[in-house]
Amino acid sequence: MKNRTGNSRSNRILIFILPVLATYIVWAFYMFATNSWKLFYHYFYMSITMMFGSFVAGASSEGGGAIAFPVMTLLFKIHPAEARNFSLAIQSVGMTAATLWIIARKIPLEKTYLRLAAIGGTAGIILGSYFIAPYTSPAYAKMLFVSFWLSFGITLFIVTYYRKRNVQDHLPDLNKTQKIELVIIGLVGGILSAILGSGIDICTFAFVTMKYKLSEKVATPTSVVLMASNALVGFFLHQFIIGDIAPVVYNYWLVCIPVCLLGAPMGAYVVSKAKRLHIINFLCFIILVQFIGAILIIKPAGDLLLFSIGGFLAGIVIFFLLTKRRKRIAVST
Repeated sequence: MKNRTGNSRSNRILIFILPVLATYIVWAFYMFATNSWKLFYHYFYMSITMMFGSFVAGASSEGGGAIAFPVMTLLFKIHPAEARNFSLAIQSVGMTAATLWIIARKIPLEKTYLRLAAIGGTAGIILGSYFIAPYTSPAYAKMLFVSFWLSFGITLFIVTYYRKRNVQDHLPDLNKTQKIELVIIGLVGGILSAILGSGIDICTFAFVTMKYKLSEKVATPTSVVLMASNALVGFFLHQFIIGDIAPVVYNYWLVCIPVCLLGAPMGAYVVSKAKRLHIINFLCFIILVQFIGAILIIKPAGDLLLFSIGGFLAGIVIFFLLTKRRKRIAVST
């Protein structure tokens, strides 16, 4: 028993504490060397935003970008490209820290879901960054995003509390078609991340929980790890290949790093201790708040309103068909 406890502590130190501590040291050294502490005076609102955003990132399948992108673009009037690049940059730090915590604590993950979705997500964020994001209207993209996931939140709530669905801790053995299907869902999620700074986590989470009844206790930390990997790919892509990260994005990044290094792992810790229904309730609450916030700030009307309603109705149909299809498959087998 003592050896097991000792090994657990050693894992936490080696896998989580040392990398996070090293990051803090490098960050503090840079701040002192460049005398950049005044950035907190100019951009304190970003630190406050990511106090909440990083916790949500670690505690749900809604990445920190789901908080950062709408707040930055709609409330602070920051250019969408800068908001997206910041979202990827800060999640590459915060959600990676949450991933290290998840690994150190040996929190269960669904590795098949993670591996297949990551393959599609990597392709999606690369293709989306070059061929889709530059031509996408931020208002239309955001309203489609929040409307579509509102339909998911409603579906998840209904099938949880009214259908009393049974959940599984692992995906079933997938055939070739099903594996390709999951890669494609990851591809779509990667494209969303390329546009909004996040999206692969909630996109794949919705699919595996609806179609395969994967437990939210397993799907949530898996989606966190998946978003971390997608954010790393996106950040390095924009930093070293596309080279379009504006100087002000680094300022936002610097004032948020110390917050997110602890905020995201704290979210991951809380969700690991929470009951499945609590996770569902929290996710539905975040989805609802995100939708209401977008409505109040964007104030959709005309074609944008019709587009949002269409996205919501399409989502309702898709998600209920996923649950219905899975039920028929289970009966036939």
